[in-house]
Amino acid sequence: MTPPSSSSPPEPGAGAPDRRALIAFAWLWVLIPLGYGLYELVRKATQLFTG
Repeated sequence: MTPPSSSSPPEPGAGAPDRRALIAFAWLWVLIPLGYGLYELVRKATQLFTG
């Protein structure tokens, strides 16, 4: 019987692709339309309640 091997997670940059740019792009893909939608919501809500 062999002892269990200690498997450690791979080191950053050790063969694993760097996905920080992809993650940043994905967050921008969501946050830009969300921010615009919130801006429009506030703008139209002020028009609704102020007349």
